[in-house]
Amino acid sequence: MSNDTLQTLLDRQAISDTVLRYATGIDMRDWEAYRSCFTDEVEIDFTSWSGGEPSTMRGDDWTAGVRAGLSGFQATQHISTNHVITFADGGDEATCVSYMQAQHYLPNAEGDNTLTLGGYYTNTLVRAADGWRIRRCQLTVTWTTGNKHIFVLARERWAAMEAAGEA
Repeated sequence: MSNDTLQTLLDRQAISDTVLRYATGIDMRDWEAYRSCFTDEVEIDFTSWSGGEPSTMRGDDWTAGVRAGLSGFQATQHISTNHVITFADGGDEATCVSYMQAQHYLPNAEGDNTLTLGGYYTNTLVRAADGWRIRRCQLTVTWTTGNKHIFVLARERWAAMEAAGEA
C-alpha cells in the first residue's frame, strides 16, 4: 500500500469521524465536541427545513443557536450513515454526502411527542492543523413525520430552563 493510499484512508476515516461527532455532539449535549466540527466561519444551508436563505456565520454562533434550538428536547437521536466522501483541491478539501435521520422527543399535551426528519447532509470539509472541519453544512430534508410544533415547545422549555438557572 502506498503512502498516498494510506493517507487517503486515514483522511476518509477522520472526515467520517467529524460528521459522526456532529451528530453525537448534539445528542449527548456535548457542545464543545459539536463546535469542534466547524471552521471559525461556516456556511449553513438548512433552507429545505427552515426556509430563508443560506447564511455564513461564526462557528460559535452556529453552535449557540443549535444548542438553544435542541437542548429543550427531552431527547434527540441523529443518525448519520452511508458516508460518500470525495476529495478536491489537492486533497485538502472534501465533500461528504451522508444520509440522516433525526428524531426529536418531547412529551407534551399539544400533540405527538415526536418529530422525525429524514434526508441527507452535504458537508464540505477542509483540512485544518488539528483535523478536518466542516466549512459548509447543507441539510436536505426529504421527508418528515410527527409534530413540528414540538420545536416551538422545546425552545420555550430551554428558555425556561435558562431562566431558572438549570441550563
